[in-house]
Amino acid sequence: MSVVHRLTAGWLVDHLSFINKCGYEICDSFAHPAGVTCNSSVTSTEDCHSTSTFAPTLSSSDSPTYGLGDAIETEGKPAKLRYVFREEFFDISKPHIAAAPEEQLCQGCPEVSLTEIKADSNREEYQEGGKSDTGDSVATARKKRKRKCVFNQGELDALEYHSKVRKLIWEGTLHLVQEGLKSGFLHHTTAKLNCRKNNVPQHIVCGLAELCEMAKQFPAVNESDHQAVHVLEDETFHPEQDLLSCVMKNSSNCAKIIVLMGQKYLVPPRSSFLLSDISCLQPLLNYKKKYDVIVIDPPWENKSVKRSNRYSHLSSWQIKQIPVPALAAPNCLVVTWVTNRQKHLRFVKDELYPHWSVKPLAEWHWVKITRAGEFVLPLDSLHKKPYEVLVLGRVQGDVKEALRKSEGVLPIPEHQLIVSIPCSLHSHKPPLAAVLAEFIKPDVECLELFARNLQPGWTSWGNEVLKFQHIDYFTLLQNEN
Repeated sequence: MSVVHRLTAGWLVDHLSFINKCGYEICDSFAHPAGVTCNSSVTSTEDCHSTSTFAPTLSSSDSPTYGLGDAIETEGKPAKLRYVFREEFFDISKPHIAAAPEEQLCQGCPEVSLTEIKADSNREEYQEGGKSDTGDSVATARKKRKRKCVFNQGELDALEYHSKVRKLIWEGTLHLVQEGLKSGFLHHTTAKLNCRKNNVPQHIVCGLAELCEMAKQFPAVNESDHQAVHVLEDETFHPEQDLLSCVMKNSSNCAKIIVLMGQKYLVPPRSSFLLSDISCLQPLLNYKKKYDVIVIDPPWENKSVKRSNRYSHLSSWQIKQIPVPALAAPNCLVVTWVTNRQKHLRFVKDELYPHWSVKPLAEWHWVKITRAGEFVLPLDSLHKKPYEVLVLGRVQGDVKEALRKSEGVLPIPEHQLIVSIPCSLHSHKPPLAAVLAEFIKPDVECLELFARNLQPGWTSWGNEVLKFQHIDYFTLLQNEN
């Protein structure tokens, strides 16, 4: 179970366990007579335009070798292959920036005023500057002087918000961490894993987002002749044009392996996805499903993203164009991830949700901790916080239908915490299925927008929807007969 502990304050969640219980087991779908293996070739960036395939190919070797995704026959019976997510991506054994001894979680929550937080932030800058070499002294002094200037309005808003929620976050996290330490899920001293965080093979370079951009050059699809969904089956070819023009569905109880631009991706059982950007959402609407839960993780616009040019981002106006009303069922629960910029939080509550006819109900926080139960960053750090915000709301509409759908489910509570050890891979958010289960009926339709991974029972959309499904993020655990 991905929920390790449930307390009044919220949940202690095991993200890694959730992934590994998704059922990444390749059954007889990829099992073939001896001498047949899946195509395990890997292309370079120059080969990104090659045709993708879901089909196994004959091995040219008399004595076949087996790699990731290859099935092995044992005494006439095809073996089952089970994959697990690589554990080292969750080996957060110490904070990214250590807090002062008196600011550590186990010391209890000190009462700190907004003025004191500002002063601590200035002092933090000064201390960081003091660590620089002599050669950097001029630049350091310049930085120091800049920070000692008055805070801009955005920083003041962020500080004010933080001063309101810090006690709730500190005390709630402390209670959940204490339970985690008692049960043994968290450890004060942890043995360091054989860390390979920076050893992700560099051939994961054929960008999915770039592929979505390329797809715009494909000939237009005739909507009347085109099916809205393709079911993933074995020994079936799917060129990129089909993959990018309809929802792909794995309706089986086993995982599937797909090959796209020479790269292998694992698709969990009972999951669906659409790989496209925001300009190509029509296939999702053609799917004609109405969703009871919609989770959204928008690529928020900010200065650092603009400067780095590493990640695509959307303006507030573009985010408002997402057709949530056309996708949402009556009383749909909408959950939006928000950065710690107050501008974005206000936009969601005051503009975006009203535009979608969604009533804001609660703000929750995802709190990131180490394996030892410490915040990954000092709670009062000015630069980055060890938490992120989720805004929950429900679609307003037919009152009778809303009442019917809310029967037997709990109301959404305010100020809940989701505490977990974060994945070291950028933007790999914790799953929400288990924590939302209390507030929705079983077997509802769930959708994630701007997803970077897949979940059983969910439909996922985004221009990087397969990103964390790449087979090199997984390990072949064992062969099971």
